[in-house]
Amino acid sequence: MFPKSCILAKIATGLSVAALLMSSGCGYIGDPLPPLANIPGRVEDLSVLQRGGRIVAQFTLPRLTTEGVVIKGPLKVDLRIGPGGSPFQIDEWAATAKQIPEGQIEISKARYEIPAAEWTGKEVILGVRTVGTNGKESDWSNLVTVPVVAAPERPGDVRAEATAQGVHLTWRAQGNDFRVYRRSAPGERFAAVADVPQPDWTDANTESGKTYNYQVQTIVKLGDNREAESDPSAVVSVTPRDTFPPAIPSHLRAAPSIHSVELTWDRNLEPDLAGYRVYRSVAGGPFQKIGDVNEVPTYSDRDVQPGKTYRYTVSAVDQSGNESPQSSPVETALP
Repeated sequence: MFPKSCILAKIATGLSVAALLMSSGCGYIGDPLPPLANIPGRVEDLSVLQRGGRIVAQFTLPRLTTEGVVIKGPLKVDLRIGPGGSPFQIDEWAATAKQIPEGQIEISKARYEIPAAEWTGKEVILGVRTVGTNGKESDWSNLVTVPVVAAPERPGDVRAEATAQGVHLTWRAQGNDFRVYRRSAPGERFAAVADVPQPDWTDANTESGKTYNYQVQTIVKLGDNREAESDPSAVVSVTPRDTFPPAIPSHLRAAPSIHSVELTWDRNLEPDLAGYRVYRSVAGGPFQKIGDVNEVPTYSDRDVQPGKTYRYTVSAVDQSGNESPQSSPVETALP
């Protein structure tokens, strides 16, 4: 409506009603706006998977109505599961699908766990809609089709052993596909680190002295990038320690010259190699260490005398101080 003061001011100046309506500074009386429909928005992110003997459905509750207004009051959730006909008709599916009781809802996130036994061997469709406090229903969400299978076997007897190659995991379970999860810090979530076709795997990306936790699941491939998974195995923990020496150096060679013996050998390939130790025996005596060298596989022995016979052997040392056995000895005599 026009403010009263505005109307009186215009009348006082002798303006006509038409001029009053055309003049600036006063409001305009328009048609009343229609009432809001207050229909909840549609769930857009329904996701479903089979885990063990349960069908797990998760989604985000809508925050706005179809008109973009914040929803007031709690929403009711109508989640349904059932087979679809051919051709698929959503109304026919909804009329025969089973409605699932309330699940776990935290703020805007909803999670439902549905016993799978009733649907084993069938392909089912799941959909969800919400209902506002006014009783108005949203449209159905994205629909998800799930082939339900017998519960995949949960891996048992999971073991973790530190080896020279990394942490070696083994477990028992029927199946041809397994997924390994790892956690390497307290409070961290488990993250998938490997999919393997056999019940063992070696984690080569580990550090000595750091604790790692592992879980394993059995995976059943269902086609079209769909899969069912077992319940996660029990957690197994291991803190690897590097107690594993490098490989024995190979192909040690000794080349005598006038004032030295030049030693060479093949390079070791361990990533944590620190260097080598060179040992010498004079005239059949015991081997004694005569030098430490870096990663370059050569050594020049200049503490030699003409006419004497020398025997040499070499070991490899890693960054944790582990020393390999000594190589096969080589012998040479200075002229």
